[in-house]
Amino acid sequence: MSTHVLADTGVLTGRSLRHILRSPDTIITTAVTPVALMLLFVYVLGGAISTGSSGSYINYMLPGILLITIASGIAYTAYRLFLDMQGGIFERFQSMPIARSSVLWAHVLTSLVANLVSVAVVIGVALLMGFRTGASVGAWLAVTGILALFTLALTWLAVIAGLSAKTVDGASAFSYPLIFLPFISSAFVPTGTMPGPVAWFAEHQPVTSIVNSIRALFAQEAVGNDLWIALAWCVGLLALAYAFAMAAYRRKIS
Repeated sequence: MSTHVLADTGVLTGRSLRHILRSPDTIITTAVTPVALMLLFVYVLGGAISTGSSGSYINYMLPGILLITIASGIAYTAYRLFLDMQGGIFERFQSMPIARSSVLWAHVLTSLVANLVSVAVVIGVALLMGFRTGASVGAWLAVTGILALFTLALTWLAVIAGLSAKTVDGASAFSYPLIFLPFISSAFVPTGTMPGPVAWFAEHQPVTSIVNSIRALFAQEAVGNDLWIALAWCVGLLALAYAFAMAAYRRKIS
């Protein structure tokens, strides 16, 4: 992005972040469901689930919970984008000397910041519940990078939904399948315990490689090919979502 686009994006991102600061319930609401799931799985179901590992169950399932946190949070991006479209904000911005793409980038960067804050809140609760890791600073940075890339990919999908939806409910409803996707992965139980067709799907969908990579980084284990598969999924989804989102945006403002 040029200096002009960066400056415009910075101003509009500040506007969006101020809205979140005035109503922090967005972050609180985003964190409530993952925290409730942690409590359910650790204190109610955890004793009946065998993962084949010697560590605590919360260490095993936290990576999946973090992805659910992000999948829950990006629904608000579609919601806010839809409201801006309906409220005529985009038309007003078009009459100003600002880069058109900066409007979308502001929503995306706001989503990134808000979701990483929600992830930090969930990790804080997990620590209170017994999550422990000896991961190095480098491993934590790698986990943060994977989560940020995953957030960007899903947020651009949310942009498509926000631009294409006809109703407020339709703008955010697309995130529901994404929230449930970790349940058909290695997030909560090993894929080997699943029936054949379900196991095949779980092993070849993006969440499993992302979860396995984060889990290995937290456990100070070799990541292996999972990391490259996870990065390929995230980058591929990001590139496709960005291309479709920009095409939908151009159609909308033309």
